[in-house]
Amino acid sequence: MKTAIIACKTLEDEINLAVSKTKTNHKIYWIDSGLHNYPDRLRQNLQECIDKIGVYNYIVLLFGLCGNSLLHLSSKHAKLVIPKVDDCISMFLGGNRERRNIEENTRAYYLTKGWLRYENNIWHEYLQCIEKYGLEKTRKIFGIMLKHYTHLIVIDTGAFDSAEFIEETKKIAVELNLEHKVIKGDLSILDRALTNEWQKDFVVIKPGEKITLNDMGTCGEFISQDQIFGISSA
Repeated sequence: MKTAIIACKTLEDEINLAVSKTKTNHKIYWIDSGLHNYPDRLRQNLQECIDKIGVYNYIVLLFGLCGNSLLHLSSKHAKLVIPKVDDCISMFLGGNRERRNIEENTRAYYLTKGWLRYENNIWHEYLQCIEKYGLEKTRKIFGIMLKHYTHLIVIDTGAFDSAEFIEETKKIAVELNLEHKVIKGDLSILDRALTNEWQKDFVVIKPGEKITLNDMGTCGEFISQDQIFGISSA
């Protein structure tokens, strides 16, 4: 059984850790993380990647629903395998249920090192806003955007040295007037994606069929943080 992986570049640290842990050697095709802010372009890019991949039995898309960007994707020859998660936040927390449990009483913006590494993230936008409008006006703008948010949550996925990163994000939290919190990540969905354990939390789409919202179960109930802020971090 021949399997290929298509994955967001932002997940590179965590996927490489999962590859090392599971000792798998699937071919991985990386997609630019900046496309998350443009669902139609992301969908087009993903479809082009699917079409260019050679003969495989399965193509695993390591993405969440991501602003409905996976809808209507299809493969002529391979079965498409997709985790049933809203976005990669849920993927790093072990699933949608775990994400919802966290957000019962907490409204948070999430970060991993991968999300902060790429320029289209909340901190980059904040710094750009300072350059354009100055510090005082920027604080007012972000105060409005983040008025319903209480926390900046760092997901410690175990895929990076967290100590230095946590110190950096503490400073960001102070500047954004958010409470800083670190939670342990859960990469079991990635592990199962790589080892063909797709019985739970995954949907398998037959060749020629298109991905629909019904296929994704309860996904889409969350509005992603990127959609709210008009920026892209994951």
